[in-house]
Amino acid sequence: MNLNHWYEKGMTPDTYIESMEKNKQNLLHIYDHFTPPADTQFFQKLAEMNIRVIVLTEDWCGDAMLNIPILIRIAEQANIPVKMLLRDENLELMDQYLTNGKARSIPIFIFIDEAGNEVAKWGPRSKAIQQYLNDARDNLPPKEADDYEKKSKEMYLFMTKSFRDNKDIWQEVYTSLKHKLGQV
Repeated sequence: MNLNHWYEKGMTPDTYIESMEKNKQNLLHIYDHFTPPADTQFFQKLAEMNIRVIVLTEDWCGDAMLNIPILIRIAEQANIPVKMLLRDENLELMDQYLTNGKARSIPIFIFIDEAGNEVAKWGPRSKAIQQYLNDARDNLPPKEADDYEKKSKEMYLFMTKSFRDNKDIWQEVYTSLKHKLGQV
């Protein structure tokens, strides 16, 4: 599938961030406080690859709030152009990148070459963050329990705060992206 059409259709990260209503402040907090390591060789290799990124996202997504600013920082270091597409307005593309073949989980980062061919895909989260989320969900009461909704909301608030403030989590996302891109 040639992805150039989708890339051209996307908006710049600045336009996307300006349009945000729910997670804008948290995303900007991470962006403002995350500094990529001095991985000069890695960033040089990425720059030489001449790739671009399509990001499938939505403002309400906590994973997008966490992952997008880290991707943007990597892209800045390696001079990689990034375009954002809203998942719910681009289901035809989203449905080509379902998680486990069924879930429209986001964000999805699609790295493409000049010809519009996919060279790598990453998302919706790193394996370690997925395990962290699974462990948190395993500690919730059964869905039928009276306090399930309350406990679930508490868990997601805690996760959002952790994503926003825990620099170890930011580093995990960076490491996961670096590993994926290092395989290209």
